Amino acid sequence: MMLMSAYMYFTADAIKEAFVHIGFPSYFRQELAVAKIIGAVLLLAPVPGRVKEWTYAGFAITFISAIIAHTSVDGIQTAVGPVVFLVLLLVSYLSYHRVYDIPKLRAAI
Repeated sequence: MMLMSAYMYFTADAIKEAFVHIGFPSYFRQELAVAKIIGAVLLLAPVPGRVKEWTYAGFAITFISAIIAHTSVDGIQTAVGPVVFLVLLLVSYLSYHRVYDIPKLRAAI
């Protein structure tokens, strides 16, 4: 999801126009694309848990900011996409914790 959106940030004219419509400068789109690529790699790579936690936090901030930006410019109906992706991120985050907390639960029993 993040890698595809980062690719589109670099290549799709519609995305470039959307960023201009919202009022963001072109360089912000490119910075956000690079951050999404780095974040996606960190979520998939075997890195320490603290790094994954900060990656999830960064993506959550990105989605919340997208919701605010879309809502402030075009109304709440345009924020459906970021809301859906925020929910998917939450499900992923909870699943990540459920998988890695199981050994702790077994040890406590």
